Amino acid sequence: MLTINNLTYRIAGREILSNASVSVSAGHHAGLVGRNGAGKSTLLKLISGDLHQDSGTIDVPKSWRVGRLEQEMKDQSRSLIDCVLAADTERTALLHEADHATDPNRIAEIHARLTDIQAHSAESRAAEILAGLGFDGVAQLRPLSDFSGGWQMRVALAAQLFSAPDLMLLDEPTNHLDLEATLWLESYLKNYPGTILLVSHDRDLLNKVVNRTIHLSRGGMISYAGGYDDFENMRRLRMEQDMAMAAKVDAQRKHMQAFVDRFRYKASKARQAQSRLKMIAKLQPISLVADEKGINISFPQPEALAPPLITIDHVSVGYEPGKPILKNLDLRLDPDDRIALLGSNGNGKSTFIKLLAGRLEPMAGQMRKSNKLRVGYFAQHQTDELDLDATPIEVMARAAPDLLPDKRRAHLGRFGLGQDQANTKVAQLSGGEKARLLLALMSRQAPNILLLDEPSNHLDIDSRQALVEAINEFEGAVIIISHDPNLIELSADRLWLVKDGGVKAFDGDMDDYRRQIISERREKNRGEKKGALPEKASAPKLAAAHAGAAASGPKVEPKPVPAAKKVAVSPEKKKALSNAELAVNKLTQALDLIEAKLADPSLYNNGGTAELQTWQTKHAEVKKKLSAAEETWLELSAG
Repeated sequence: MLTINNLTYRIAGREILSNASVSVSAGHHAGLVGRNGAGKSTLLKLISGDLHQDSGTIDVPKSWRVGRLEQEMKDQSRSLIDCVLAADTERTALLHEADHATDPNRIAEIHARLTDIQAHSAESRAAEILAGLGFDGVAQLRPLSDFSGGWQMRVALAAQLFSAPDLMLLDEPTNHLDLEATLWLESYLKNYPGTILLVSHDRDLLNKVVNRTIHLSRGGMISYAGGYDDFENMRRLRMEQDMAMAAKVDAQRKHMQAFVDRFRYKASKARQAQSRLKMIAKLQPISLVADEKGINISFPQPEALAPPLITIDHVSVGYEPGKPILKNLDLRLDPDDRIALLGSNGNGKSTFIKLLAGRLEPMAGQMRKSNKLRVGYFAQHQTDELDLDATPIEVMARAAPDLLPDKRRAHLGRFGLGQDQANTKVAQLSGGEKARLLLALMSRQAPNILLLDEPSNHLDIDSRQALVEAINEFEGAVIIISHDPNLIELSADRLWLVKDGGVKAFDGDMDDYRRQIISERREKNRGEKKGALPEKASAPKLAAAHAGAAASGPKVEPKPVPAAKKVAVSPEKKKALSNAELAVNKLTQALDLIEAKLADPSLYNNGGTAELQTWQTKHAEVKKKLSAAEETWLELSAG
């Protein structure tokens, strides 16, 4: 069990954590939530030993290995697969020892240890994790130096997952992932046998991965059972109960004070009045759950323009002459469009947005824009372009010199940047505050269309909700790229899929897209025919093996086994996979039949309300069962 008692940590004299206590049992997955600056990342650094507390204790079992994301991969010349394999330091040390050992007894110990920790499957496990995070077989053999910082962070995450620590510390692990990789990670973490402390602002991830939520607020920590939605509901209920009790106590106090005020100077009632005063003094105030002030985000409303805003005819676009990323695009954007772009990273989503923003010119075809069109473009990498020595008000003055000072401050206020933040140097702002500054800059001219490329990175959950509300209140067009399914579902009413060099409308919602991803993975697994995936039991076995590493010494892996001889799928797993696939197929057929029935006009005639409700109920039930069956299949196939 991880135990934290009376933990206090200060930065420049300000208490970030104050006598905070919490415990997390072995095998539990705990989510750390709270406003930006509440101390979530600080707590992970204190647990990992990167920071040292001012007072209090952090007790981690001595046998536990603590894993955290490596911020910088050291050897850039290594292939991705080698970078991930190297994360298992026990394996690396034993491999070296195995090459030089001469004592027969020690050699036997090394190979016994290798068997215990399933070292023979190390390469296949590493490859499976990399594939889940978006690296195909060819990419896994390329050197790390070939990849940008965001992709290198994916490799670092793969290394952390592969090392299978007893306590995994994850700080915003989805920030550099696309939606497809996020869904894979969600499934992987959900089944992870070890203990997890997860800092995330992704509501879906918190709901599906964690079984305990720790809320950091005003220097303290309170633990709640369940995911984020459970936490919100319980916290709201606690607030309501505390407010009701506070009102009751306040009413008692007022009633007794009224008696005192009336009879204090009346001789016959003086003793009773003094008694009431003592009772008032004993009434303890109710400590209400802090109802933290929310962040407001509000985009200025644009001038109304006639449709279309942008027309694209047979356009191709890319970065190198003769090598378009996207080809033959035929699309149109209107003022009321709310569109989310789907597709794996590298397929061209950001390229498409840069085309709309005017950052890239068409290589072929024609793109026409409304004469008065103003475009607001947000990209997360723009934080690197901010002047760290300037304040937000200075940055805004340079970007909008025609605006009066009061107007500049008012515009920053639209994005939760009050007087204190507006006069603070950008270098000292939190990641969320920098993101809101970028939103303020891109919307300073009341654009007719918002182009948002991962706008929610570094925003806390409340700020993300404020962003959703701002998008829904905005009267112009919006194009969004996001790995946050919740943001997409609440703010987009159309989905476009960027894939195979094109951009096409996706006929369905996010649940349909999840099903498509699962189906594509299923077909891919069928076609690969390269041996079985690692057994689902391998992760728990690996974690258990590492727990006893101190007694057995470093771990070793034998020479790579030919692909045909790698770990085979057990008969039980084969049967479970077959049953899961059969269930998905049957439920899909049932859903098709029900939807065909619901599409029959006769069902809606002659007052058939009862029959209609019956079919609608069946539709909801089967859809729910299908979603569960698909998730089961995905978990089994992911191993």
